[in-house]
Amino acid sequence: MVRKFFVGGNFKMNPVTREQKKALVKVLNEADIDTNVEVVIAPPAIYLLSLQDILRKEIQVAAQNCYFKSSGAFTGEISPAQLVDAGIPYVILGHSERRTLFHETSALVADKTRAAIDAGLRVILCVGETLEEREAGRTKAVVEAQLQPVVAALAAADWDKVVVAYEPVWAIGTGKVASAAQAQEAHADIRAFLAAAVSPAVAESTRIIYGGSVTAANSKELGGQKDVDGFLVGGASLKPEFVNIINTKRA
Repeated sequence: MVRKFFVGGNFKMNPVTREQKKALVKVLNEADIDTNVEVVIAPPAIYLLSLQDILRKEIQVAAQNCYFKSSGAFTGEISPAQLVDAGIPYVILGHSERRTLFHETSALVADKTRAAIDAGLRVILCVGETLEEREAGRTKAVVEAQLQPVVAALAAADWDKVVVAYEPVWAIGTGKVASAAQAQEAHADIRAFLAAAVSPAVAESTRIIYGGSVTAANSKELGGQKDVDGFLVGGASLKPEFVNIINTKRA
């Protein structure tokens, strides 16, 4: 099976003005991008609707988070039902910044994933180890422990709504990047885990993308690995080089 290359841009809590948001969109709208790539960008929640209105239709929009309830007394949260009603197709869940700064557990991430899919969203599901865990040789165990509650929460048929993003925490925003071999090894381990825990068919069809200081300079080598199906880009998604990353697979 040929898995469609996927490039996501996680803007995080950027930009800080509406004018900067418009400037980012202008670059993407005017760019020559590979139409064989699925492109999704995730702006802050306050910009989701206004950005979607001015963004070229070939590029989709994602929320950076959502809750697992459809409505209620949950101050500050956004529900999956609200995102679907707003026409937002994707949500990022389980990002390491949510896990570390806001203490989200893998069980909570699984509940959010289940709720998002039930509402009709597609999910970019983030997993990844810290530097301490990698140095202890625990990368595979840590990632599998993060995936296991999601496996338990989903049916096999749900996995066509999920893109798994492997993001080693030590490489996010640090300038450090996993080598192509390290990325390939981690992605192959995730695919093997999905084959055993869900099914070989799900493992083969699920896109596993890499995140962690992806740039135009390293994207071709990373993107050339057998089990790397794209990227979740952080800081570089706010720069013109994001277009080059989108076009990684172009000859």
